[in-house]
Amino acid sequence: MLTYTSYLKIDELLQLQNPRSEPEEHDEMLFIVIHQTYELWFKQLLHETRFLMVRMQAGDISRSFHVLKRILKIMKTLVGQVDILETMTPLEFDSFRHRLDASSGFQSYQFRAFEFLLGYKRPEPLLFQPEDSYGRQLLQSCMDMPSVWHVFLQLLASQGFNIPSAELSRPIQEPTQSNTEVQQALIKLYREQSNLAELCELLVDLDEGLQEWRYRHVKMVQRTIGAKMGSGGSEGAAYLQKTLFKPVFPDLWDIRSAL
Repeated sequence: MLTYTSYLKIDELLQLQNPRSEPEEHDEMLFIVIHQTYELWFKQLLHETRFLMVRMQAGDISRSFHVLKRILKIMKTLVGQVDILETMTPLEFDSFRHRLDASSGFQSYQFRAFEFLLGYKRPEPLLFQPEDSYGRQLLQSCMDMPSVWHVFLQLLASQGFNIPSAELSRPIQEPTQSNTEVQQALIKLYREQSNLAELCELLVDLDEGLQEWRYRHVKMVQRTIGAKMGSGGSEGAAYLQKTLFKPVFPDLWDIRSAL
């Protein structure tokens, strides 16, 4: 008989938190649970983002609204979880940090895959994953599929907006770049199509949510380890600051002064 426990595989789930410190440091359990929860939410973000693109490709603007709003709620939840992680003091983190060895949040292939789907594509994240691993395969598949922005431009073109053909046919492995012709189409959209303008604003909300999560992550790292090198030899907060305010939908920001 199907039960709550068997359906959600609770017994298996509760066996996946295995602190490495001996004797066990109290705060290592929190660290593990928070990051495993992040990965579950990243999985849901990928699931929702793929579905968003399917609905936009079908011209289903109403459902696209709904899916985007769900993605935004998940982003808010990700940001909110930082509050819990920040209850851990630098000394409490340092008590087990050396047990992390070469592991680092930079190796989170699901979050990088989410960035790829939004249009922030680059080859470097693939290098952190072994060639035949699931993480490498996931990143490569997201690299080789159209981004949310590419699909959104196709939607606008289908609605009669003048999206340059060169932009629509640009290699999908390339990162999103600002385009003045696209910006002119977006300005026209904002002035003439309120429903699509609202969809644009939800994309801006998503971009802002991603930047908010990066900001909270930066401050959390600074609060916990200061200017120390990050786990696994990463640059820690210094690297995070480099991408802090990098938009994934630059055209939607560039048109603000023209509206």
